[in-house]
Amino acid sequence: MYLKKALWAPTEGEDGVDQSPPSPAVSELVSSLNRQRLYREVTLALRTGLRDARADFSFLRVRGLRNILKFLRSVAESEATIRLFLDTQSIPQLQVVPVLFQNTLRQSKSDPVLNLDHIFSVEPMQITSPATDCEVALALRVLEGCCLLNRESTALAHQQKAIKVLLNILSTHGILEQGACLDALISIMLDSSANQMDFEACRGIDKIAELIKDKQGDENIRLKCGEFLLLLIGHVNGRDRSPMATIHEDIRRLLGEKSASLIWAASQFGSTLDPEQRLTALHIQARRVLESLELY
Repeated sequence: MYLKKALWAPTEGEDGVDQSPPSPAVSELVSSLNRQRLYREVTLALRTGLRDARADFSFLRVRGLRNILKFLRSVAESEATIRLFLDTQSIPQLQVVPVLFQNTLRQSKSDPVLNLDHIFSVEPMQITSPATDCEVALALRVLEGCCLLNRESTALAHQQKAIKVLLNILSTHGILEQGACLDALISIMLDSSANQMDFEACRGIDKIAELIKDKQGDENIRLKCGEFLLLLIGHVNGRDRSPMATIHEDIRRLLGEKSASLIWAASQFGSTLDPEQRLTALHIQARRVLESLELY
């Protein structure tokens, strides 16, 4: 969503153009026109992306998800567009999260391409291609972006039983989807006690521990699991009145006292660091967690 300059926008440095400040009435009219135009651009981008994301064929859904992800990145560039996006998510037809679960994230690689129950029916068959690895990963990135921009998206994710769906993806899919899944899990639990309770009820921490302890598993995913635990303790569970009351005891039980103590101490990093330094510190601390498990 990259907007061209509006036709009514003031020009700069043109000969013969009065450069005096416009009257308050003119400024208000221009601001109103800009807001209306921006809202149309936002809703058009969403409608176009969601139309493809609902398609029966994976290549169309991938195109739609890529466009929505690009749209979210441009929305995040200014407070004005973020507010407009928040407004659109109160409109059912423009809500992104339900479309992700209804069309991509609930699909399984084992889903049949054809519905055999209707082979002998006189009604025309609907052929829906299953979600590819790329499609699932894109949908998870879109989910992450929506939840980080809009707290109400985490409530929509809860309605779709997102924690259960994502933990299933984490258990059954490949490295590409697992990495995106870990990031999405953090985003949907942040400031959402309902999703945190679901994570605890589904024994999500057991799955994370299983992945991080698997020495035959992909090292990058194990590191991502370490980062997940640090963020979970320091930024999700660290909030007041967190419903995950047993999370510390669970980590101690699953990973041992030494690793649990290290995770607790390391999770408090970064309060005075800038974002880039915090990211670097997160990687370093996750590596230390992994090293502590090697000695455990």
